[in-house]
Amino acid sequence: MNIEKKLEFLRDSAMEEARAKGNAIIKQHEDALNRVFEQHRSEAMHQMDTRIKAERISAKQQLNMASSKAGLELKKSLGETQTELKKKLFAEVRELLDEYMKTPEYEELLISYIRSAVRFAKGDEMVIYINPSDEGKKASLEERTGMTLTISKEDFIGGVRCVIHKRNILVDHAFKEALATEFHNFTLKGGAGIE
Repeated sequence: MNIEKKLEFLRDSAMEEARAKGNAIIKQHEDALNRVFEQHRSEAMHQMDTRIKAERISAKQQLNMASSKAGLELKKSLGETQTELKKKLFAEVRELLDEYMKTPEYEELLISYIRSAVRFAKGDEMVIYINPSDEGKKASLEERTGMTLTISKEDFIGGVRCVIHKRNILVDHAFKEALATEFHNFTLKGGAGIE
C-alpha cells in the first residue's frame, strides 16, 4: 500500500468513525429531544384534561345556578299567581256568603248555633252576640230561640258568638274567623306535580 492509499484508507476510516460518532451524538440528542417532547406532551395533555374538567365543573355550576335561579323565579311567580287566584276565589266565596246570609237557611243556621250554645252552657248565664248586619233578624231569632240577643259592636261578618262568663268560654261560630282560617289553610293543588 502506498501512502496515498493509506491516507485515503485513514481518511475513510476517520470519516466513518466521525460519522458514527456524529450519528451517535445526533441519536442521543434526538432521543433526549423525544423524551423532552413526550414529557411536555404528557404535561400539556394533563393540563388540558385538568382545564377541561375545571371548565365542565364551572359550566355545571353556572347551569345549576341558572336553573336554581329560574326555579326560584318560577316558584315566586307561581306563588304570586296562587295568591292572586286564592284572593279571587275567597272574594267569590265572600260574595256567595253574603248572598247566603239573605236566605232563610242562614237564619236556620243561626238558630242552630244559638241552640247548640245554650245546650253547651248547661244553664250558665251567657251573652249571645249576633253580627251588626243581622240586626234585622234579631226579633225573629229571639222569638224562635227564646234567648235575648246582643248586637255586637264588632263586625264578624255573620254567625254568632256566645260568651259564658262564669267559665270564661267563647263559643265562636263567627264567619270572619272561619274565613280567615280557611284562607290561611287553603292550598291550590293542580295537575302535573303542581302544589
